[in-house]
Amino acid sequence: MRTAPPPATDGTEKLDRDVLMIAGVTVLGATMSILDTTVVSVALPTFQREFHASYATVAWTMTAYTLALATVIPVTGWAADRFGTKRLYLTSIGLFVAGSALCSGAWGIGPLIVFRVLQGLGGGMLMPLGMTMMTRAAGPERVGRVMAVLGIPMLMGPIGGPILGGWLIQAASWHWIFLVNVPIGAVAFVTSLRVLHPDQPQPRESFDFLGMLLLSPGLALLLFGVSSIPAAGTVVDVKVLVAGIAGLGLVIVFTLHALRQDHPLVDLRLFVNRNLTVSVVTGAMFAIAFMGSMLLFPSYFLQVRGESTLNAGLLVAPQGLGAMLTMPLAGRLTDRTGPGRIVVGGLVLIAAGLAVFTQVSADSAYLPLVGALFVMGLGMGMTLMPIMSAALATLTDRQIARGSTMMNIVQQTAGSIGTALLSVVLTNQVLDDPAASSYSAVSQGAAPGGVTGEALARGRSALATAFGHTYLVALVLILCCLVPAVLLPRRRPAQQITHEIPVGTTTP
Repeated sequence: MRTAPPPATDGTEKLDRDVLMIAGVTVLGATMSILDTTVVSVALPTFQREFHASYATVAWTMTAYTLALATVIPVTGWAADRFGTKRLYLTSIGLFVAGSALCSGAWGIGPLIVFRVLQGLGGGMLMPLGMTMMTRAAGPERVGRVMAVLGIPMLMGPIGGPILGGWLIQAASWHWIFLVNVPIGAVAFVTSLRVLHPDQPQPRESFDFLGMLLLSPGLALLLFGVSSIPAAGTVVDVKVLVAGIAGLGLVIVFTLHALRQDHPLVDLRLFVNRNLTVSVVTGAMFAIAFMGSMLLFPSYFLQVRGESTLNAGLLVAPQGLGAMLTMPLAGRLTDRTGPGRIVVGGLVLIAAGLAVFTQVSADSAYLPLVGALFVMGLGMGMTLMPIMSAALATLTDRQIARGSTMMNIVQQTAGSIGTALLSVVLTNQVLDDPAASSYSAVSQGAAPGGVTGEALARGRSALATAFGHTYLVALVLILCCLVPAVLLPRRRPAQQITHEIPVGTTTP
């Protein structure tokens, strides 16, 4: 095969109707998958009451979904090449909707956990497939703008999930946090059937079965170990160490295997692309720093300020508003000038917003906090998707499916690590202060009554200080992201190979 670059462009091409239609279909699927990662979090106390189960047991409704995502993501790139993206996307939606319907009718905590696995198997493929379809449809000269579209559900999921979940549980019942996916999924399926182009799969590679046996369980075990850290409160817990070391070992063996294979499950040779390597490193560090801190914001309003789940979700909503303002502009600028300056500017804004939260107290005025969240949202819109665009813009058609799969693996793993890291930091801050620990126990109904008002005030203040110290750790991590971010391209990358032509065909 010989290849030819597309005509030179200046980065000003508009997204045509066909690309926008594909983007709409992709956003529907991604919204379902990402919202379901967070919407269930607010239902855990309800599951405890309904199914008479412990918190450790009902937490598996979230863990099982995450592990299923990690298991299926690695095979997405190969399956997209083998069966075609449209066929696989429709199958993923079908699995996700079927899992959602079964979850809504679960008669016990065991069946609910099993059905969440089915949901995760479908949901895990939706994001990498969506990235693949949109990148191919738009071409490298417009990848920044289509990634900005896809970034909306990625950024709104952690914010909108608790709001939607809290409202549905209060207004109806827990069943509706799953039932709501059925009509959305039906619309996404029918629309995808009509909008997406027919598949023309051209399987060129055999399936790396050994790679799957190494990487999928390796990622699942690694994420299980990482996700067990907050409950254990330490990294040296037996459950954490056994699962984490086993998973890391399998991932390392897969790496050695992949470097010797002509067609590995995940092509690690893509890292010879400097832009992709820098983007992956920056994206991983950003996910560790920011995804964990995003979960702390509603926790502060819930635990320290005593807000309801719905109010806490509304208070952090300015993050999403800020992101929606800057994301389209950042996408256009990324296509014209490269992501370097944009990402650095976004990180500076996020750091400025986090700096406000490092000074948080039990009685901090809401206006500065909401303003800081809005500023952080502006930075979010300038950061996450330009980083991903920098990685995908220089890949060929044959590499896009594998590249988007790899990016999703890194994001999923890094996000879980960040969540666990900051959760442990906060937990240890609370445990180290008896006043904060006592107040936390009282606020969760785990301590006897009779505590004086003065003791409660001291405990509440100490708990706020623990949050402030944890935000300081998040701020340091964000500032560390600036190191790889300055290496991102600061000009529009040269157009890469995106269309293949038969051998012997001449090119102008």
